[in-house]
Amino acid sequence: MRVLGISALYHDSAAALVEDGRIVAAAQEERFTRKKHDARFPEHALAYCLAEGGLKLDQVDYVAFYDKPFLKFERLLETYLAFAPRGYRSFATALPVWLKEKLFQKQLIRDQLRPFAPDFDWERKLLFSEHHQSHAASAFYPSPFDEAAILTMDGVGEWTTTSVGYGRGNHLEIRREIHFPHSLGLLYSAFTYYLGFKVNSGEYKVMGLAPYGRPTDVQRVLDTLLDLKDDGTFRLNLDYFDYCTGLKMTNGKFDALFGAPARRPDELLTQRHMDLAATIQAVTEEIVLRLTRSLSRETGARNLCLAGGVALNCVANGKVLRDGKFDGLWIQPAAGDAGGALGAALGAYHHHLGQARTVSNGIDAMSGSYLGPAYDDAAIDRDLTAAGAKFERLAETDVTEMTATALAAGKAVGWFQGRMEFGPRALGARSILGDPRSPTMQSVLNLKVKYRESFRPFAPAVSREDVADWFELDGDSPYMLLVADVVERRRRKMTAAEEALFGIAKLNVPRSEVPAVTHVDYSARVQTVHRETNPRFHALLAAFKARTGCPVLVNTSFNVRGEPIVCSPTDAFRCFMGTEIELLVVGNCVLKKNEQDPALKRDHKGGFELD
Repeated sequence: MRVLGISALYHDSAAALVEDGRIVAAAQEERFTRKKHDARFPEHALAYCLAEGGLKLDQVDYVAFYDKPFLKFERLLETYLAFAPRGYRSFATALPVWLKEKLFQKQLIRDQLRPFAPDFDWERKLLFSEHHQSHAASAFYPSPFDEAAILTMDGVGEWTTTSVGYGRGNHLEIRREIHFPHSLGLLYSAFTYYLGFKVNSGEYKVMGLAPYGRPTDVQRVLDTLLDLKDDGTFRLNLDYFDYCTGLKMTNGKFDALFGAPARRPDELLTQRHMDLAATIQAVTEEIVLRLTRSLSRETGARNLCLAGGVALNCVANGKVLRDGKFDGLWIQPAAGDAGGALGAALGAYHHHLGQARTVSNGIDAMSGSYLGPAYDDAAIDRDLTAAGAKFERLAETDVTEMTATALAAGKAVGWFQGRMEFGPRALGARSILGDPRSPTMQSVLNLKVKYRESFRPFAPAVSREDVADWFELDGDSPYMLLVADVVERRRRKMTAAEEALFGIAKLNVPRSEVPAVTHVDYSARVQTVHRETNPRFHALLAAFKARTGCPVLVNTSFNVRGEPIVCSPTDAFRCFMGTEIELLVVGNCVLKKNEQDPALKRDHKGGFELD
């Protein structure tokens, strides 16, 4: 039985294909269209999934959409009526879009799919899942657990913003929910907005900025902005927020509470901004920990699965793991709305259709999240030649050795191998790599390759066998969704003067043997690399360790600020020619920057809008 899942028309559109319970393919639309967070119907991702499965759409048994549009429209209407006459402007802005497109999504989806299969039985075979049911399904069904508690947290689905549930075998039950407008995701996004970053993409920046500050306002937030209960449930004080009635996240009362208007995107970051980032991060961690502790007490479960946009907060995830209330923790790598496409397909197959579930004997059922398109030798040659690239084809072992040598020499390397990752993290298939031992690599990659803010940290990729020797983690973290500290013996002791530094002044002080991946609080967003799911990347780490004694590499996504991660060899070459990456490896093809035609150089600094 084959089920195609779709998420679309809000942000991060995606498609996923499940066949007899096995995940065949999944990809975000943005990777094909090159438009970050593309919300349009995922026709390219859908076409890819069908091609990967060797199918036409009329060979698919069901199509499952990841949420229910009528319930979202009900929320829009009821929210306006609850706050009227306030909020008329935002209501008047949203209503024409709903009446033209979103309210009639079933017809829109049918119209978009009709070219793929004109005679498909839409009345019987087009299914709709609730938003958080899709998140929960994406969290539980691919997990390595036969039985687990499930927690989903995001901005808002139809009405739900947080749900707790339980999964056993092929059955999934949502037991409790928190509803809009009370939302942990929207609370975090409100601070993202107030700190001058873009909502739905800048939340990563707030998390990365937090260690530069001190959580000085936690009590003020708890006393004023929300009523937080012992079990993690909460209600927001809506007097301070504008997302129900206006076109902004916060209002003048919020500004007055924190003593200044919202930061402009081009305004310099101050210690006050860093302290507020630390504050909302600390509040988020406290809410998540209270929720997971109460879920442990309520269910008695020994395993926990997470999804929803808040589950991408890897610092909070690391604290949940170390809290020890659960033996096993598994987080859906595409935890945001893109993962809803996969959850809709899996939920339709297992829950709606009652099909049996087989728990994976490996890490999980995600195949390392390498679920996107791959390119064979002929396709790579064709794309690179058409782009005007100069390249050399080598044997696989020679590619590994040459790349390891270049990395040990301090070069930044574009690494394009195998199937593209599903989710927001590059995991060694579409990655930019560097030497973590270099005290300058972090700033070089940020300023000369990624063209982004200097404070943003990079993640270490480490072979699974070596992780406990370098980080305070002795388990799997294949999706870069857990933060752990560098082990004590790898750290560098700080001088008194260095300890006294605040804010961005901390940035250029080396803190460990791997300073390029050690954040200012000694933490790191760890990716464990497994021979079973990515043998080629694992072999590269082994070759680098053989040269340097270090089994760790800097791993960041292969893109520049505001650009989606590269999908094709053509995308990779264009990014290579618009940055200061010195070596590009695409399959077994090696490209050196100094051998390329200078006329093909691109300027990416202003090529994409701010992320």
